[in-house]
Amino acid sequence: MDSKAYSGGLAELRELRDEIKPRLRDLVKLRTELDKLQARRDQQIVELGAYEKAKADRIATSAGVSVIDVVALVPSLGPQGTPSAPADAPAGGLSAADELPGPQTAVQPIKEPAGAPAPDLRPAAQPAADTATDEPATDTAAEEDQDLEAAEPLIDTATTSPPATPPGVEQERTLPSIPDGAEGDRWIYAEPNLTSKRPNFKQAARQMAFLDTATGVLVWQAGTVTLDLGRASVAEILTAVYATVSADVERIYITAGDPWHRNAARHQFLKDAVSEWLNGPLPEGWRVESSRGKDRQAGHLVHPRNPVGRWQRGNDQHTEIRSVGEWFDPAGADPATVRAAFVELWKALKRHWDDVVLMGSPSQTGRDLWSRTIPAKAGAKWADGYPVMSQEIRGLLHATAGQGRTELITPPRVPERVPGWYEADRTFAYAKHTWTSGVGVPQRMTAAGFAALSEKEQANALFSPSHWQVRVTIPKEWDHVGLLPAPAPGERAWHYPYEGGRTFTTWAGGAEINQALRNPIQPWKLEILDGLVWDKGDPLKDWSNKLKDVWKSLRALAQTHGDEQQRQAARLASRAVRSILLYGIGMFAQRPRITTGSVELGTGGEVPEIPDGARLTGLTDTHATWERNGGFARDPYAHPEWAAGVWSAARAALLSGPTGTTDPATGKPARAGALHLPAGSILAFRTDAIYSSVRPDWPYSGEPGDYLLKGAMAWEQTTPTADEEFYVLQSLGRQALEAEDL
Repeated sequence: MDSKAYSGGLAELRELRDEIKPRLRDLVKLRTELDKLQARRDQQIVELGAYEKAKADRIATSAGVSVIDVVALVPSLGPQGTPSAPADAPAGGLSAADELPGPQTAVQPIKEPAGAPAPDLRPAAQPAADTATDEPATDTAAEEDQDLEAAEPLIDTATTSPPATPPGVEQERTLPSIPDGAEGDRWIYAEPNLTSKRPNFKQAARQMAFLDTATGVLVWQAGTVTLDLGRASVAEILTAVYATVSADVERIYITAGDPWHRNAARHQFLKDAVSEWLNGPLPEGWRVESSRGKDRQAGHLVHPRNPVGRWQRGNDQHTEIRSVGEWFDPAGADPATVRAAFVELWKALKRHWDDVVLMGSPSQTGRDLWSRTIPAKAGAKWADGYPVMSQEIRGLLHATAGQGRTELITPPRVPERVPGWYEADRTFAYAKHTWTSGVGVPQRMTAAGFAALSEKEQANALFSPSHWQVRVTIPKEWDHVGLLPAPAPGERAWHYPYEGGRTFTTWAGGAEINQALRNPIQPWKLEILDGLVWDKGDPLKDWSNKLKDVWKSLRALAQTHGDEQQRQAARLASRAVRSILLYGIGMFAQRPRITTGSVELGTGGEVPEIPDGARLTGLTDTHATWERNGGFARDPYAHPEWAAGVWSAARAALLSGPTGTTDPATGKPARAGALHLPAGSILAFRTDAIYSSVRPDWPYSGEPGDYLLKGAMAWEQTTPTADEEFYVLQSLGRQALEAEDL
């Protein structure tokens, strides 16, 4: 670029600025007017909700919001609990028309009852219960290693009241709790006639094609061609692909090009660009898919990076356009290599599942493969299926069990300049935490019930698969990272309090409770307020072990195969196995159903009516996108207690956990994690990864759960204070380590 072009560009930029300014003013004005109207609407909902015969669903329909939104404003309109199913309940259970749109009991604010002190779990004489944190070395239950140093007694029988929120700390949101007494006890049941059973059918296989929209290269079972895709709109892709392949190709995976982002610069949010692309004009005879089968869903999924578009031609031809990024990052692989990766994945899975079918996404595939490991032999335990928890318990777990830990630690907690930047990532981490899970209907453990147990019984409860409401007091001398998640301001947001002397109330899984009580630095004080304790079982173990075996075999193939393309395909396939397990576990969480859709704008740009209970989420020049919360479905595979247990164990192991090698000094498994690095050296957490200013010296054997050094810069860095700065250092650190290894 010369100076003339630069000056011309600046002039064009000023013109754009002048065009944007008035539109921003209009937008602010519209937002102000909208806020006022929404406030009036909410006030009207509250006033109408005071009427003794008011119905949440009728108010929601009239207001154009969801029932959940109405109940949030008027909690008294929420259902007040569902008793256990009576003996004469119909055999078919609830029909789809009977499904409730949300948790059946209104959220109960956390009270401040007297808690029962948790026992000291650190003495050498540990109970013969399995640890909820670490996987045993063999199939039999193994006692946890006793490598923790002795410290002062944990129990403080004096009752402490929580101090006021520290200055400068924004008010946290309040988590729900189980109602007191008989009302809360009615939550403890399994949904009638709803269990996870082994399927008695085989999934239908779908023919797939792989398309690079940047180059036009299309690969499918019958060959390879290069297409002219124009601007790669939906219409151009469907026309070009189905002029080449037969109609039985039902999935088109985009391997590169991201055509849904072509107009991203015109939109403030990526989802709006994706929505515009999905809702673009269609070739004659095509329409958005409106039917669904056993493994087919109707309509589009508007995801900012991995969207799913579904269309049909006539009544018989159906197709999906999906991103291969759902399965793995193709890392520049061409469509032929990506297809080879899917072939290798199928062949490797076939060794363990004769009826394996690769479905549209890794989450769907993971759940289907798991369902085919459910015991089916008559008389086997759980051969009749795994019961699904009550809607109340599922709603509680949805609200109180977070996923991976994401935290950026900034000055003044750490120096503004640090001596280095290191990324240590746990390999295939979730596979490490599937050896035991809670099964059956849980036992409720109130503070009074917990206090009445012997110390051994208390320890056994804490070592069982469990989920606890606790009041936490951090030791005054604490100077390391936080150990337990607490609700942060904002929906579904979590943070990790670390300030010495601070007291807070939260929910946490048994693995994290154990970590807080027996961490290698100093135990935290916990008071049990309430809890759910499940029997131990291994519903995920067979599924996980098979996936681990597939993962290992593909990794070995990636190192030994003589053909470079096949080595790359095997590497990609091994990453797909990781996605199958990772997203398969996420499917058990069964969040409330979110339905998305779009409607075409009127000729004057006016927005037509959207479905009752839906809210507007996006607006383009041609379409309005809406979203509706459908509440919790009667899903036979809904097991949030399993997902919550794995997530809790993974977060605990991020702090301290055994590796696959032995510590020569103790003869026990060497331990690794953030608490084994100096205080003040931790810069960030990202799900399975730790970022620090000192180089972790942890052994790596390639086993699930081991820490692999993925980035390293052994020179002074400016500490990141925002996500954008963090991702720059993450990328530079990986590049530096790769150059170091060359």
